[in-house]
Amino acid sequence: MVQALDSASSGVVQEGSVGAGTGMVSYGFKGGIGTSSRRLPDSEGGYTIGVLVNANHGRRPELAMDGVPVGRLYEAVPPVAQALSPGQSEGSIIVIIATDAPLDSRQLTRLAKRAALGLARTGSTARHGSGDFMLAFSTANVIPHYPKDRTYTLTQLADTHMNPLITATVEATEEAILNALTMATTVVGRDGHRVEAISLTRLRTILEHHAK
Repeated sequence: MVQALDSASSGVVQEGSVGAGTGMVSYGFKGGIGTSSRRLPDSEGGYTIGVLVNANHGRRPELAMDGVPVGRLYEAVPPVAQALSPGQSEGSIIVIIATDAPLDSRQLTRLAKRAALGLARTGSTARHGSGDFMLAFSTANVIPHYPKDRTYTLTQLADTHMNPLITATVEATEEAILNALTMATTVVGRDGHRVEAISLTRLRTILEHHAK
């Protein structure tokens, strides 16, 4: 972890079939790493919500984009996306939410729970056996490891001002999952196992047809 933090840099984040996302399959397509963010206007605090996902969940018929049942309208289902037998793993998604809003652990838990709404907007129903989990953290308050004084003060956002953050979390989670799918590339793994990336040409055709 220290090495990863030391080598971190600004700029465009790699998405799709990279890092921990190399072997991931989502909705029967190549999945993996996806990210998205939202910045609130100054009138709502100017806070930022960033979401990082590792998408390895969902079945082909479930996939939805902007309310369009893309998975059901897409063409041939590859072997990797065939129905699972009872008792087989349903896969999972990891969702990490970062914010600079001053939230306590209870409020961060609320944000983490709301990420599931963004997941649902892509069609997932968190089926039995799915190991989805969401983690949220805030960088706003610095807690001294060895405080000089007996007490210290933390800043906390009032609950009544959380709605914009909740909306941002839901939107960014949905978009991060879609980015994971659309940025992934086809991967051939061990013993010739092949997982196809979603065809952006086919996807555009489906979405444009439903936009008419």
